[in-house]
Amino acid sequence: MKQLTLLFFFIPLLSVFSQDGKPQAFSLRDAISYGLEHNYDAVNASRDIDKAKARKWETTATGLPQISGNVNYVNNFKLQKSVIPGEIFGGAPGSFVEVAFGTRHTMAASATLSQLIFDGSYIVALQAAKTYLAYYQNAKQKSDLDIREQVINAYGTVLMVEENIRILESNQSSLQKTFGDTRETFRNGLVEEETVEQLQITLASVQSSLDNARRLRDIAYEMLKLSMGIDLSEQIVLTDQLDTLTTSNMDLALTQPAFNLENNIDYQIAKNFRDQRLLEYKLERSKALPSLSANVNLGTNAFGNQFDFFQGDKKWFDYSNVGVTLNVPIFSSFGRKARTDQARIALEQSKTQLTQAEQALRLEFERAKSEYDFSISQYQTAKESLALAERIERKQQTKFTEGLSSSFDLSDAQRQLYSAQQQYLQSMVDIINKKAAFEKIINQSK
Repeated sequence: MKQLTLLFFFIPLLSVFSQDGKPQAFSLRDAISYGLEHNYDAVNASRDIDKAKARKWETTATGLPQISGNVNYVNNFKLQKSVIPGEIFGGAPGSFVEVAFGTRHTMAASATLSQLIFDGSYIVALQAAKTYLAYYQNAKQKSDLDIREQVINAYGTVLMVEENIRILESNQSSLQKTFGDTRETFRNGLVEEETVEQLQITLASVQSSLDNARRLRDIAYEMLKLSMGIDLSEQIVLTDQLDTLTTSNMDLALTQPAFNLENNIDYQIAKNFRDQRLLEYKLERSKALPSLSANVNLGTNAFGNQFDFFQGDKKWFDYSNVGVTLNVPIFSSFGRKARTDQARIALEQSKTQLTQAEQALRLEFERAKSEYDFSISQYQTAKESLALAERIERKQQTKFTEGLSSSFDLSDAQRQLYSAQQQYLQSMVDIINKKAAFEKIINQSK
């Protein structure tokens, strides 16, 4: 039995060690799913919903039966005295006798049941609690959309940096070979020293870009882990490739449907804001209505000059009563009207803000759609330009090797190639990012 207990104790530890020893692998879809569950903002957004649910029940409970109990003990260690005419007890007329009323010990216990029968503000408060919960549910959805976009952008950036490093390493290797061959040719006196120096400058520039890309890789990975809610010390591996991810995100049909404003989460939140102002206006108006409540009181008390309340033969005196309270607002020196006017103006402002949000979102939709379409067009242009730059560079490399062109011509072609490579990488990431931004506007995620 002891061995079995130790086994169950060590199994979780072995699981932890295996997870720590092997990097976690993520496709983009996996990274998004992980981020939606573990991102710090997503976790707190879920907690906000739980708080809103608790607050909704708190509001509901105020209109349900309320029971309270009370126990009160008083020790009159020095009783208050009064005087009465002495002639009552047979004394001389005009004399007074000191008398102490009450007992030294008093104990009372009571229970009160209260019930709200009607209150206009309570009805509005119930509606407000539902709107409050709906707001945080929408806020959670908005947070999820933001996190999804963050993860996609960070994932694409990591892939771009990794691909950039691969390209720069290939460029460096090719340049080093050309530089080595040219230096040997210079030592044989067949080319000028300026040719070697020109290649050396280009090689140094590529090396600097490669070093910077390697530094950026660490930052890019940390940005991705932060957006996913993974500890920065953890190791992760990405399984998707930049080119396949780019191709899968080229969906021109996505931009064809008309914009459904009701699906946009920012518009829904703006409507929440308007609904809240409407309920605030109703609340101020409801304060002019009467309120009605009822209560039932049950109690018992006992008295004595000795503390013997818990003895079985102690005499207790029971009492009970039922009460109804009607509160009718009559006149508030127009203070209530002023508060109602303020709420009405705030409601009108929220309606204007909703209209403004609607127009701004339509414009944002057109902008996001245009940028996504443009990113696809730019990708096609960059792809063609890269193929052309590669052909030009290969031709110049051949001419330079055969002594038909100068190192300046070769460096020009190489710089053109390197620029085309960077533009091509950026165009692929732009497609991924612009599609994520566009999907966020239309509230579409896959």
